[in-house]
Amino acid sequence: MGNQDPSNTGDNDDNGAPPLGGRDNVERALRQEVHVVHFPSPRAGESITVTTPGYGTYSDTVQAENNPYAPFTSKRDFEFAMWAKTRGPGSNALDELLKIDGVQEDLGLAYKNTRELNKIIDTHLPSSRPRFRCKEILVAGEVFDVYYRDPLECIKALIGDPNFATDLVWTPERHYADPDKTIRVYHEMYTGKWWWNKQKEVERNKPGATIVPVIISSDKTRLTTFKGKSAYPVYLTIGNLPKELRRKPSLQSQILLAYLPTTRLEHITNKAARRRTIANLYHACMRKILSPLKKPALDGTPIASGDGVVRRCHTIFAAHVGDYPEQVLVTGVKTGECPCCPVPRDELGNHEPHPFRDLDAVLNALETADIVLRAQACAAAGIKPIHQPYWEDLPYSNPFRAITPDILHQLHQGVIKHLVSWVRSAFSETEIDARCRRLPRNHHVRVFTKGITSLSQLTGREHADICRILLGLVADMPLPGGVSPVRLVRCVRAILDFLYLAQYPVHTDNTLALLAEALDRFHVNKDIFIQLNIRTGWNIPKLHFLDHYRELTIQLGSPDNFNTEYTERLHIDLAKDAYEATNSKDEFPQMTVWLERREKLFRHKRFVAWCLAGRPALVSLLATGDAPPRVKMTKHPSKPAVHFDTLINDYHAKFFREALTRYAVRLRHPQYTDAQVEELSLNARQLPRSVAVYHKAKFWLGDEQNPRLLSDEFDVLHATPARKNKRGQVIDGHFDPAMINDNQGAYCGVTGYRIARVRAIFSIRHKDRIALFGDASHDAPPFLAYVEWFTDFTNPVANLGLYKIKHSVDQDGERLASIISLDRIRRSTYLFPVFGALVPREWTSGNVLDECKTFYVDSFSDRHAYHTIY
Repeated sequence: MGNQDPSNTGDNDDNGAPPLGGRDNVERALRQEVHVVHFPSPRAGESITVTTPGYGTYSDTVQAENNPYAPFTSKRDFEFAMWAKTRGPGSNALDELLKIDGVQEDLGLAYKNTRELNKIIDTHLPSSRPRFRCKEILVAGEVFDVYYRDPLECIKALIGDPNFATDLVWTPERHYADPDKTIRVYHEMYTGKWWWNKQKEVERNKPGATIVPVIISSDKTRLTTFKGKSAYPVYLTIGNLPKELRRKPSLQSQILLAYLPTTRLEHITNKAARRRTIANLYHACMRKILSPLKKPALDGTPIASGDGVVRRCHTIFAAHVGDYPEQVLVTGVKTGECPCCPVPRDELGNHEPHPFRDLDAVLNALETADIVLRAQACAAAGIKPIHQPYWEDLPYSNPFRAITPDILHQLHQGVIKHLVSWVRSAFSETEIDARCRRLPRNHHVRVFTKGITSLSQLTGREHADICRILLGLVADMPLPGGVSPVRLVRCVRAILDFLYLAQYPVHTDNTLALLAEALDRFHVNKDIFIQLNIRTGWNIPKLHFLDHYRELTIQLGSPDNFNTEYTERLHIDLAKDAYEATNSKDEFPQMTVWLERREKLFRHKRFVAWCLAGRPALVSLLATGDAPPRVKMTKHPSKPAVHFDTLINDYHAKFFREALTRYAVRLRHPQYTDAQVEELSLNARQLPRSVAVYHKAKFWLGDEQNPRLLSDEFDVLHATPARKNKRGQVIDGHFDPAMINDNQGAYCGVTGYRIARVRAIFSIRHKDRIALFGDASHDAPPFLAYVEWFTDFTNPVANLGLYKIKHSVDQDGERLASIISLDRIRRSTYLFPVFGALVPREWTSGNVLDECKTFYVDSFSDRHAYHTIY
């Protein structure tokens, strides 16, 4: 163990201890039955009439007798069109292809060039989504073009999409984790308090309302790498759609609403005037775009869902998703201030509760007629004197409560970015990089072979990768001058706890309490960075915003409803790809037309699939079906016949023969004691000469006992020997540690589990199974694993909150090993080597699991590990 092990510093008060005691109850509460309280008014979300379902009208428009692909002549004709417009080359290249003699005839295409294909799409495929318009916006005496759609028609298109018909939610609910209804559960928007309160507010005046929470996202993005062209897309979606559908671009559940002007107004030399004009331009454009939502929000408007049911819908602006500059622009506050609350800029780091900004005071200030008095009133209300902000007259809306938590920019690209920088300043960069290079490989963990201190312009994914290893890097590293590292370690642990808790897809009152407690722990210990002369203050807006996560989750649902990572992905499909389809001259008209055609084809593709399926009743896209098999193996082994000597030498399965013998005896005689098994093993039957070996196994990480929480997360465990690549270089072997269930382990927690390193995954041929296992061969599992054991879990190390384990050895110092059924493995596990004060330079990423004697079990290798290893 290193000289600076935080567990041995003598500074072990409770200010930094992770809240591990209650985690078991917290995690189990997330997986038990939810108790639902429906909105009390029976008229909420009521149907007012029924009309033709979505596919019915579409079918009448395009359907030809015995041809589900119409207006395309055949399946090939349609699929070639889909490829050409969504995956294929540019228009000129496609025209050249179709001009090749015989290509069009041999493929049986009804069009000879791009122009004819576009004509079919434009004239024969009906559009379910509104066309783009181009309007001129006059700001500060200058005219700007804005391309946009009618937002009300976009909402009607989303609600009327037959694919979403059975998954849309129409009324708010309260969810509880206990029968006594004392522990609230928050996940989708309809489980938060905002929707419930708005329903009550609207119902008082207009009973029978259906709330449609409108979610707007906006963010600039670069279209080119070198030419400097950019776009300013605005996206729209609705909270009635489950978040699982909203975050999948392939389902087109987010609509491109507008392209805003991207001018920098460089001709305005005064910087303050330029910022003011840019803000006024933004709000003028958004005001023009969203103005059709005002009357429906107040009075409601009939909208038909995909199943033909018509409801009176109130389209209420609920959330605006964006990074910090976007949040400042939307709310009209000054850069460096909080967009939600009026905390003074020099008190951002105080970690004290502040109410949200007073909307009435802001609106009153904006209504002041005199220019000078208006500026003074706005300053007193805490915003800039924007000319008619777009949210000013949107009914039932509050922009300061519409700013949402953002995992990507606030946490990964904000707080984590700062934290990594502080850690680099606190410790030796050489030592940090040396530890990075010597961390073992794992399916979930990236090994930074050149370290992390030289990295620049990191992406959110790279910061997430650093989070997986950050606590292990600082766990026992000394600070200069003999300063105790305990408080710094506590800060790292606290921020990582907050990050991983914030990403929970389901929250309860208890998880939110843990979230707040993690933030408290950071603020209690953060002065270590001031002591080390790394920080002089804490007036960081993104860090301060973490104070609002708990309340915003209670109001709007879990933060994963609004992550800007989703819009970053939309930039590729709806901005960058659209630009690539243009000739780079006057691009926005071409981009909007390309997007409209693309949307038509995707809708037609879904219609064709529905027709080919026999026009079935509408089904949920969230239907879980059966749980996948927990262990998934390749059809054929990596090596069909590996001799025991090879297993011993290449796979380091030193006691494979003895372990297999004991396993066979135990299987044949399950009632025998360990002594009897050992005695009988000395006179064992003939062992097979070889076994079939697999170099990896895939494990489903979902919970079989909770079908409603079926997950698509998988883990891959490797047991691969060293090999040479094509250039003759040796590639280190990869043998993962894993969590082994002793048949008592549950989905959550480490009780009933033990860590072991998997050296070989294998199966025994049928004829050898009979010879080895005798009458018990039918009970023998199909796949086995040779593992080397670590010591049992004990109490977590103080301040770190990680379990410490060692290799299990016998009296002679040999590592204890055995053979187990592969299905006893829960998942792979990541181990941090206990490096000590200085990492031994002879250790490498390939040999560290063999050379190191003591390890910490990582809880942060992935989100599933955080749920289960505590």
